[in-house]
Amino acid sequence: MNKRSAAAALLAVVLAVLALAGAGVAAAHATRIATDPAEGAALAQSPQRVSATFSEALQPEFAAMTVVGPDGNLWSTGDPQVQGAVVGVGVRPLGPAGTYTVNYRVTSADGHVVSGSWSFRLTATNTGTPGPPAAAPTGSPDDDGPPVWPFVVAATLIIAGGAWWAARRQT
Repeated sequence: MNKRSAAAALLAVVLAVLALAGAGVAAAHATRIATDPAEGAALAQSPQRVSATFSEALQPEFAAMTVVGPDGNLWSTGDPQVQGAVVGVGVRPLGPAGTYTVNYRVTSADGHVVSGSWSFRLTATNTGTPGPPAAAPTGSPDDDGPPVWPFVVAATLIIAGGAWWAARRQT
């Protein structure tokens, strides 16, 4: 291998690594920007509905939203409704005082699944009747898929191998 082809191969590898290292992961999916009731709110009476507003329109398919009470039972009722950037669900008249957690899972306009939760407190016991016990959550709300770094390493090795092979052919 002569000096010129070795330098060209090295330059190709360096440029490939720099290009791949500088490539960021797209993160243009919806983010929650508001909730009703507000996160951490203390309420004396049951809300009739809970909702979350996102930074972009949501796909109405596959939306999920539940309200789980301090007793571990479901207090939401009906299917969640998506209207533009807002998803909401009806709430039964609440029962025991304590913390109620709203869990959601929606699909943003770009197809990215967004999930999370927020809580509010009921300060006085009411006489509402709960729904069935809440199912145990599955998956992690922070799970955004596989890590990117193995793909960057594989792409770098492929490009380096191609540059090495091209340099070897010229000699």
